[in-house]
Amino acid sequence: MYKKSKNKTISIVKHHRRKKQKPMSYNKKNIIALNIQFMIHPPPLRKGSRVALVATARKVTPGEIQPSVELLRSWSLEPVVPDSLFAADHQLAGSDAQRAATLQHFINDNSIEALFCVRGGYGTVRIVDQIDFSPLVRHPKWIVGYSDVTVLHSHVGRHCNLATLHATMPVNIPADPACWNAPAIESLRRALFERSADITTEAGPLNRNGRCQAQVVGGNLSILYSLCGSDSDIETDGKILLIEDLDEYLYHIDRMMQNLKRTGKLHRLKGLIVGAMNEMHDNAVPFGRQAEEIIYDTVREYCYPVAFHVPIGHIGTDNRALILGADTTLEINDTHTRITQSC
Repeated sequence: MYKKSKNKTISIVKHHRRKKQKPMSYNKKNIIALNIQFMIHPPPLRKGSRVALVATARKVTPGEIQPSVELLRSWSLEPVVPDSLFAADHQLAGSDAQRAATLQHFINDNSIEALFCVRGGYGTVRIVDQIDFSPLVRHPKWIVGYSDVTVLHSHVGRHCNLATLHATMPVNIPADPACWNAPAIESLRRALFERSADITTEAGPLNRNGRCQAQVVGGNLSILYSLCGSDSDIETDGKILLIEDLDEYLYHIDRMMQNLKRTGKLHRLKGLIVGAMNEMHDNAVPFGRQAEEIIYDTVREYCYPVAFHVPIGHIGTDNRALILGADTTLEINDTHTRITQSC
């Protein structure tokens, strides 16, 4: 049995199991009928847990994901690698129908306890509306990844109230086992097996000190921007928002932040976590501010705590895991920023 925030959710799940109801088609009406009022947390993994590798976006090769298979086995997990993982349709990991079918298969498979999205890129948004996510309500499992996987984090969090894991992906795992104790990998292991996170980093000059407790939502800024107004859009009121990005023009960062502001997503936050903002580009005529300064200016009028340069996102071996949907404590002072989670 997995942990729920309140007994109501437990009774709902037991009710469905007791009567052995048939799976429902996925739509808003069915999710509302389940009366999901509180976050559902997948159970921690244990030795022997079966986990699946899935490709929802850009294509991969066997060589790119083999180190991750060996890592998962070193944790005494049983990784399942479908043949369809290596399908290719130009940039994508197979056709939309192929990628959707594989993801649906593992969502439906109750023996699978975690879904590791192998890489980002682009393509998840093309299949998200084809997927029936309702089995995750009755049999929760971890969805792991970042970047383009923000589509799944946002959609599942909105419709299933399921906690997911913003963390490094199989394509990022180094081949040398001596590197498997890197912060990104160790934080992933801890989140999966202990359902906890603890990130501490030095204070930054743009930080706004303070302390707050709330659920954390968000992910890649470009993806969040692209989901605004869609059925996968996130709800930020009373939440801690996480944003990170890579390889964007500075004026694009400003455009996206202005969008979040104008759509009300920044007004009633409890706090803001700004992860990596790397490999930004400028024009021949400079925009005049760096990404962090753009974000700082956008939220200057609000009074909630803001942490910059948190090691989350596109940051190589230091992409720390964070459980989206989990109750989170964010503490910022003159010496450090600390983020703690336990669920």
